[in-house]
Amino acid sequence: MLDDFMTRATLAGIGVAFAAAPLGSFVVWRRMAYFGDATAHAAILGVALALALELSIFAGAMAVALAMALTVSALSGRGYAMDTLLGVLAHSALAFGLVAVSFLSGIRIDLMAYLFGDILAVSRGDLGVIWGGAALVVGLIGWRWSRLLTSTLSPDMAHAAGINPRHEQLILTLALAITVAVAIKVVGVLLIAAMLIVPAAAARPLARTPEAMALIAAGIGAASALVGLRAAYVLDTPAGPSIVCVAATAFALTGLYSVARKAR
Repeated sequence: MLDDFMTRATLAGIGVAFAAAPLGSFVVWRRMAYFGDATAHAAILGVALALALELSIFAGAMAVALAMALTVSALSGRGYAMDTLLGVLAHSALAFGLVAVSFLSGIRIDLMAYLFGDILAVSRGDLGVIWGGAALVVGLIGWRWSRLLTSTLSPDMAHAAGINPRHEQLILTLALAITVAVAIKVVGVLLIAAMLIVPAAAARPLARTPEAMALIAAGIGAASALVGLRAAYVLDTPAGPSIVCVAATAFALTGLYSVARKAR
């Protein structure tokens, strides 16, 4: 069954959706969209370093993404406006990564595949990495769910309950780095933030509880992968962007539903 490239692509898309859904919900609740963007952009530098040092792409992307996320967490609240800090780091990391790639001699690299993803080229080994990373992220978020939720709702309430919000932030940072490393092969660094944010934002009008929002986001993400891949096959369009387009359409539909419900 895994010999068929469309089957592998579908399983890869669903795996990324399951990893991104619960994490994306926290990104939306905490208004961390730029944070995810900066972490994803840093992954290109990780790809360049991994190729130069002959390491695993997954390991290189995760290491640099984690370093970027920790840097942002460390610098936040120290005299820098968060949007300015994230803007500088995101674009700087992407630029340094692209420059680093240009220095790689004797190595052929398809930048478009890392920028926009190449889900149709996913191998059996890639599937193992994607689903292993997705299981790790889901397990990590599930293990810390109540603590993460409390610190997201109110840092003061978290302190009163004996929860360290900074520690929970680090948990999210680790999960974000894993998700970026897992998703780079599927949707690329420029679309990873979209897969984190768009399904979660689309699920928000339909959910009444945080748990329901995470589950609905996973469903929307998985459905976007299935429909997007089918549309890419039929219309001969890029697979990664097609998946995000379907997720964006779901966001528009749920937004219209929310408006219509409030107008009643």
